[in-house]
Amino acid sequence: MAAAGRRDAPEAPDFGILKRLARDQLIYLLEQLPGKKDLFIEADLMSPLDRIANVSILKQHEVDKLYKVETRPAPSASDQFCFLVRPRIRTMRYIADIVNADKMSGRSRKYKIIFSPQKFYACEMVLEEEGVFGDVTCDEWSFYLLPLDEDIISMELPEFFRDYFLEGDHRWINSVARALQLLNSLYGPFGRAYGIGRCAKMSYELWRDLEEESEGDGQGRKPEIGSIFLMDRDTDYVTALCSQVVYEGLVDDTFRIKCGSVDFGPDVTSSDKSIKVLLNAQDKVFSQIRNEHFSSVFGFLSQKSRNLQAQYDRRRGMDIKQMKNFVSQELKGLKQEHRLLSLHIGACESIMKKKTKQDFQEMIKAEHSLLEGFDIRESTSFIEEHIDRQVSPIESLRLMCLLSITENGLVPKDYRSLKTQYLQSYGPEHLLTFHNLKRIGLLTEQAAGETLTAVESRVSKLVTDRAAGKITDAFNSLARKSNFRAISKKLGLIPRLDGEYDLKMPRDMAYVFSGAYVPLSCKIIEQVSAARVSPRPGGSPAAHPCPVPQVLERRGWQGLEEVLRLLNGHEFSVSGSAGAGPGGAGRGCGSHSLCPAQTARRRTARPRRRSASCSPCSWGAAPSPRSRPCGSWARSEGASSSS
Repeated sequence: MAAAGRRDAPEAPDFGILKRLARDQLIYLLEQLPGKKDLFIEADLMSPLDRIANVSILKQHEVDKLYKVETRPAPSASDQFCFLVRPRIRTMRYIADIVNADKMSGRSRKYKIIFSPQKFYACEMVLEEEGVFGDVTCDEWSFYLLPLDEDIISMELPEFFRDYFLEGDHRWINSVARALQLLNSLYGPFGRAYGIGRCAKMSYELWRDLEEESEGDGQGRKPEIGSIFLMDRDTDYVTALCSQVVYEGLVDDTFRIKCGSVDFGPDVTSSDKSIKVLLNAQDKVFSQIRNEHFSSVFGFLSQKSRNLQAQYDRRRGMDIKQMKNFVSQELKGLKQEHRLLSLHIGACESIMKKKTKQDFQEMIKAEHSLLEGFDIRESTSFIEEHIDRQVSPIESLRLMCLLSITENGLVPKDYRSLKTQYLQSYGPEHLLTFHNLKRIGLLTEQAAGETLTAVESRVSKLVTDRAAGKITDAFNSLARKSNFRAISKKLGLIPRLDGEYDLKMPRDMAYVFSGAYVPLSCKIIEQVSAARVSPRPGGSPAAHPCPVPQVLERRGWQGLEEVLRLLNGHEFSVSGSAGAGPGGAGRGCGSHSLCPAQTARRRTARPRRRSASCSPCSWGAAPSPRSRPCGSWARSEGASSSS
């Protein structure tokens, strides 16, 4: 990544365009219902809406009152109701109850439903079954991507993971494809597209279809995004299960970051009020510590406090003119920075208190042992103790899932013991939790006689087999459970240390987990793109001490074939004009399946031009060392982006 602030660093795309487009479309939809109206908003759309159009903007377009979509309909005297909702069946029944109640009371109103990001046929069917389809008008707010920062955009679809990976519901694939289409049309064709995973493959295929129908709106533009990586979450569960130790990650664990903002309570603000803080690059304090290991944060904040005090003290020796300039130009910024500094110091103190109570250091030690494959019995005993003390149900589950993934499932005796203790400590209602975790392969039980060594040898044999690319889906579940150790060895995910890992001067991405583990998705992208430095044109390296960074990319996934097979295939790599739209070069050969809608579309789609060569590849969502709560997201670093 080009260093921030360097003159030769590529200019990041202006993601503010996405926000302006979403706001303009919402205003257009509201104006289609002229006159005063009440707006009912679904709970998980309130934060994104606040980032796009605040209350004052809504009031300017005749929104009278705002209500949250809840179980009990809010009383209102308005003659027009507008519902801004997700396409959910329970929400359709909520709206139908309001309409039918008005009919029974003889009340006449106009009703408009705005679906975000799109409407589904099932929702219209429910409205028709309830007898209100003719009484409402339906529209779509095509709000696919929300900019959270200068280089981070999010789809803000928290239910995506459960719907797709647990329920097998493909309805959000279309939203992902349309988000890719939007990026491609606004920021030019992508230089190269990579993908790993069934969901990534399906999204890519549908995106190609949409590009063909629109005849490639982004073609001919200057590309602002170099490469895009798509990666299914189930290819890298371990990264999500490990405890976060950078500042932003700990803020998320402790206070929960929602839609790029966090609510700091009285324990942080030192008052009786909570404060909502936007966490982005505009916060000068946060931007400097967000990626820092927590052990370094207090020292930085202490130094920052002394520097601010020194800037305040400068005013003592000023004359009247200098004081006037200081007050008009610097004082406001210093006060704002001082306020933010106080909040982040309070947040650090709150994090320390919470983590100290939970034996955080012992939990980190147990995680590191699981990742490295040492002292497994001791780590299992720690998990049992953690459960018996009822410290945190989520953290106990995370440790159990991490043990399961790294050890190819739990030994039957340990599985039954941990499950029994967990249900006794946290309640029998978690039986469904265990069932769901088992279905998606996060917490599984080893079959009788199955050991990690035996499974690894079978997987290794398949990897060396020329026909490994044709492994059936029936074997995929086995590979998904058993491949962590093999992948870790192939990619060097566990750093080999001669001494103690230097967290203040880290040598690789493993610092985000205290030097114990390099995030798999980040490592894959690092392997795909190798950095090279060349001198500036017109002189020797000595004459130009600031060299020009260049990126050398592999040809597809060349050299990573074994790793990709361990990741269950479904990989692709497309070069040329972004792989989106007609004429995209080469497609990966990984096997994949399509949803019924895609299958029908393919039967009627016109033939595509393809290149003669087809190289294997993988898709990867490339989380930076930053920790983000998120559904699907995209990040741009200069001329490259990951989604």
